[in-house]
Amino acid sequence: TVHGPAGCGKSHLAAVWRARTGAAGLDDPAALTPAAVPTLLPPGAALVIDRADAVAGAPAREQALFHLINLARETDGWLLLAAGDAPARWPIALADLRSRLVAAPAVAVEPPDEALLAAVMTKQFADRQLTPSARVIPYLLSRMDRSFAAARRLVEALDHAALTEHRPITVPLAREVLAGLGPAPPTT
Repeated sequence: TVHGPAGCGKSHLAAVWRARTGAAGLDDPAALTPAAVPTLLPPGAALVIDRADAVAGAPAREQALFHLINLARETDGWLLLAAGDAPARWPIALADLRSRLVAAPAVAVEPPDEALLAAVMTKQFADRQLTPSARVIPYLLSRMDRSFAAARRLVEALDHAALTEHRPITVPLAREVLAGLGPAPPTT
């Protein structure tokens, strides 16, 4: 299991793993039913379940995930779960599933540090063919949430403001954009 807060990059890591392994993906945990298990994971195949912690509290989904884990073990398949929290913290009612989840490796993806966020924002600006003044990124880093989602949101807002107001991306524009954005929207 790969777990961490929204916007930390776990879905991106899962997508990279899917691309490298040819794994199938299940982005809607509600589609995880006992009847679907054999079709989701053919022998020797790999599967990624995003938002896997959504199975908790739904008896049929818990049963399906339990069977999916067993099927992966029996058929040399691979299963990667991406979730917001560690499996040990999921409110799983099915004891056998809980024990399998707790016994499986779980890796936390921590929020990015300042250097990584600076690199991500630099790339996002470059992808949009934008060149902010040299002081903009350090200014933003000292005032923003530490997440990839916040970085993306800020770059998008600055791009929009610069385009609509015909202004360069400077600290005064960044200050205005930050004030206008307010708190980050809730993420799932």
